[in-house]
Amino acid sequence: MFELYVFIVNMLGFFVMAIDKQKAKKGKWRIAESTIWLVSLLGGAVGTMMGMHIFHHKTKHRLFRYGLPFLALFDIVIYIILYK
Repeated sequence: MFELYVFIVNMLGFFVMAIDKQKAKKGKWRIAESTIWLVSLLGGAVGTMMGMHIFHHKTKHRLFRYGLPFLALFDIVIYIILYK
């Protein structure tokens, strides 16, 4: 069950970045940064960070550039602790 949650929340983070990047390119309504952070804080930081790098989205924002890797590392440590 835990593995399924981790997979889903990280896929959600990845796709949130993909969708927001596409909306940014088209000049449409965007996903709020608070929503991106919420998904990340709920355990999806690894997927969100992967989406950030793959789609080159939010990479110039210092908070994302430095905050997401820190949060992703924190998530990985938590995953390891809870998985044991």
